[in-house]
Amino acid sequence: MHNQPKKLPDISIVTCSYQQGLFLDATMRSVLDQRHVNIEYIVIDGGSTDGSLDIIQRYASQLSYFVSEPDDGQTAALIKGFQHSTAEIQGWLCSDDLLLPGALKTVSIFFESNPDIDAVYGDSLWIDSAGHYLRPKKEINFNRFTFLFDHNYISQPSMFWRKKLYDKVNGLDASFNLAMDADLWERFSRHTKIAHIPQYLSCMRYYPEQKTRALRPKGIIEDRKIRQRSGYTLSKLHPILAPIAKIQRVLMKMLAGGYHAKPSAKQLSSLKTYFIHGEVS
Repeated sequence: MHNQPKKLPDISIVTCSYQQGLFLDATMRSVLDQRHVNIEYIVIDGGSTDGSLDIIQRYASQLSYFVSEPDDGQTAALIKGFQHSTAEIQGWLCSDDLLLPGALKTVSIFFESNPDIDAVYGDSLWIDSAGHYLRPKKEINFNRFTFLFDHNYISQPSMFWRKKLYDKVNGLDASFNLAMDADLWERFSRHTKIAHIPQYLSCMRYYPEQKTRALRPKGIIEDRKIRQRSGYTLSKLHPILAPIAKIQRVLMKMLAGGYHAKPSAKQLSSLKTYFIHGEVS
């Protein structure tokens, strides 16, 4: 009698969007094109008027849930999406980012093989607004000190976790508008080892209108709020600890090969599928 292969855990992906019709089709296809894993795909649109709803409806038969209605912003939309999530593994993909082929299978295999770990992240590729490759984002293993006192270096679209962990920490905090991911990762780190898969799993766009770039000063205030939870004394020592944390991160990234990393030709070729303008420069 042959042993039956274990069923890989299902994955819920939430995408929230508002007026992002330029990118949304490519983002959704990068999720729906994933193979060999069961996906529960949830799309929350904030009532866009730029044709986004037409794009969502084009793929409606492949979605577990979608809605297009006014909401209170990105974090509120994500919270709404995860309220409809039932799969064992969760993650979110912003409406201007992409998953690389095979990413979700890699993640699902990792969780099936590591039942004691409840959160894991991979690496990313930076791409421009048209989907052209810019540079790699190959990161270090999770280090709480570096995370708190240098910056949140985890690639958000390459981060995945078990639903039971999300529920345990009471999910996303609606009071965060920019650092909602860093806030969630910090609370995750109190309850589980956060692992790192040294593989490129996603692409993150880099362009002037990007929310995190345009509103960076407000993001710094939210980052400070996360640090302050670690203790008043440590928070007051941030000016002293920040340079130490940065040196530590640079050395760790150097040892991990992060500054000389190069994605494979196959990975770069896969991006052509998602170029907005359909031509490779």
